[in-house]
Amino acid sequence: MKMKSLLLLLSSLWVLNGVFAKEIPARPQTMVNDYAGVLSPAQSSALEQKLRAYEKSTSTQIGIVIDRSLEGEDAFEYSYRLAQAWGIGQKDKDNGVLIYVAQAERKIRIVTNVGVQGFLTDALSKRIIENTITPAFKKGDFYAGLDGAVNDIIKVAEGEFTNDAKGKNTGGGAISFLILLAIIIGVIVLFSVLSRRPNNGGGGYYGGGRYDDRGYGPGGGWIIFPGGGFGGGGSDRNSDWGGNGGGDDWGGFGGSDGFDGGGAGGDW
Repeated sequence: MKMKSLLLLLSSLWVLNGVFAKEIPARPQTMVNDYAGVLSPAQSSALEQKLRAYEKSTSTQIGIVIDRSLEGEDAFEYSYRLAQAWGIGQKDKDNGVLIYVAQAERKIRIVTNVGVQGFLTDALSKRIIENTITPAFKKGDFYAGLDGAVNDIIKVAEGEFTNDAKGKNTGGGAISFLILLAIIIGVIVLFSVLSRRPNNGGGGYYGGGRYDDRGYGPGGGWIIFPGGGFGGGGSDRNSDWGGNGGGDDWGGFGGSDGFDGGGAGGDW
């Protein structure tokens, strides 16, 4: 009976999460969407043209969203849902990136699709946020931060990105590798122990709780978000933005669904 009660509670929480979650705007016809109005039309248009030119030459899609507020939503969860619902990246290549900004909460997220994670790692995404976006945002220059981030991503893809980090950021890649190695060893040991335990016909394990920045719960379980129910409505939120240089000649985001929680976050 206790197990049934727990499952009922979890199901109820899942439903409530869907009911009260921040609404995803309808899929736009522009790559740059400034719902907070922090960019001038000229700045937004310049970013739009740069992103379209990059997509034309590489097929990689980079979307930029500046929101007024997360409305109580978690920055990781909402930016993940947004990227997935809009389908940023080519469907057959999963090569999309979302740069998400929540103005009121001063939160930044770079969300990476599986097709770009080979070159745009979580560590590099974090470095771009800390070294390029955050310093510019602290000065109130949103355009410089976003334009610089796009340039950094392009350089990373071309293998030309260099680490200008000083002090505490130096050696971060080695530390990340050691942490990853420790996690892999821990998982191997855990599976080894569990494989020796008798099977009592149980129903597996659920990590439960709140996931971390990569989407893992305290027990290591992967948090699966519902595939439907998002992307509808919200057209009025798009209509109050006056445009960014034209979206009529662009085919829209490619419909990729390959986001798995990769990327990094920060604030300013």
